[in-house]
Amino acid sequence: MQATFQQFRDDIDQANDRRERLIKASRDVTNISKKTIFLLHRIVLEDSSDDRALAARAASSARQKLTEANAIFAAMRPELAGDLFWRFQRQVSPGLQEYIEALSFAHYLDPESHGSLISYQQVQDALSDANGPYFPLTTSDYLLGLSDLTGELMRFAISNITRRGGRPKANEICAFVRDCKSDFERFTPHVRDLSKKQYVTASSLEKIETAAYALVVRGSEYDLPPEMLDDLVAQTTSRFGRGDEDHDV
Repeated sequence: MQATFQQFRDDIDQANDRRERLIKASRDVTNISKKTIFLLHRIVLEDSSDDRALAARAASSARQKLTEANAIFAAMRPELAGDLFWRFQRQVSPGLQEYIEALSFAHYLDPESHGSLISYQQVQDALSDANGPYFPLTTSDYLLGLSDLTGELMRFAISNITRRGGRPKANEICAFVRDCKSDFERFTPHVRDLSKKQYVTASSLEKIETAAYALVVRGSEYDLPPEMLDDLVAQTTSRFGRGDEDHDV
């Protein structure tokens, strides 16, 4: 009897240790993914005469950065073999969703992807090596990670509005986010927490639409040509930036 309970104790200790290791690994993946997203925003908004080349460089740099996360996922493989994945999936999900957000953002910016949504199979392939997948990719993690993408697209769209020639791109992103919200809506009854993320997506869409609408209204009020409106927006945001710097000093 004592030996039996000793085995139970050992099993529980092993499970707790495994859970803690996976939580730490998931946090490390989250940190890498967040840094990747910041990297994408920083590079893609640099001044350049060739936006396509700039976007390609941003996507390539992001994928290179995400190899650090892939190494962590590869190390998780023994911890999640067989039925262990389903037992410890909730410990892996937060980092995995952040990874999918970063990967899908890089995919969207890549000129070769033509502003499309990364597919389920493409994400699963990214989570694989020569020996096969590190672990199964659940539909819920895939959709929840993609839902987070809309927030980054909102920031990207707002930033683009302030750049010369950026308003058409912002309008394109607005239409893309609107389609994402509409398409994800049908999955909300089946995916836990997706309804909460849909609320955030709706908020992001509203911010893009409000900014784009304000520019259209101001442009129609003063009957400004697009080039002059671009200059006016750039001057205004530049003046705000200088004001912040003066205030900090």
